[in-house]
Amino acid sequence: MTDAAMTDAAFSAAAAEAAPMPILIAPHAVLRRKTREVKPEDMADIRRVLPSMFSAMYAAPGIGLAAPQVGLSLRFALVDLGEEDAREPIVMINPEVIAETETLSVHEEGCLSLPNQYADVTRPEKVRVQWRTVAGDVMEREVDGLLATCMQHEIDHLEGILFVDHLSVLRRNMILRRLSKEQKRK
Repeated sequence: MTDAAMTDAAFSAAAAEAAPMPILIAPHAVLRRKTREVKPEDMADIRRVLPSMFSAMYAAPGIGLAAPQVGLSLRFALVDLGEEDAREPIVMINPEVIAETETLSVHEEGCLSLPNQYADVTRPEKVRVQWRTVAGDVMEREVDGLLATCMQHEIDHLEGILFVDHLSVLRRNMILRRLSKEQKRK
């Protein structure tokens, strides 16, 4: 199978053979930068790193990983809410939320770039997300529940936003101080 013909599932499956990319930990500067749009000339490089990104996400373990979390300032992210024996990988190139409900929901969120830190975050309950696939096709999907939360979380990363930015200043600072202390102990 050529790189251009690989599906999201094929990149996910290739993760078993790939070395995981290191995940950046906050307050790394790349995590706070707005990413640039993926251009056609970027796709070969993206296809090369996808198996290692999936490997990092699965090893962590996590359900989403955005390019900035592995040091790439490009607008793409992965999500997979499936179990190990039933993967449901999605690669989103240049994703954007194009519609959202006024109804909000609260989910506990964590982040691979803020290890062992969790907080309840309020977000729109349903969103319509549009993105390009690795093959270049335009996808549009209305999602809710955990998938909506995960997609919004990963798209936030592409804007330089972390889940703690949705919290009160007091709560955000408490989490960031705790993370800093934990990282110094390592």
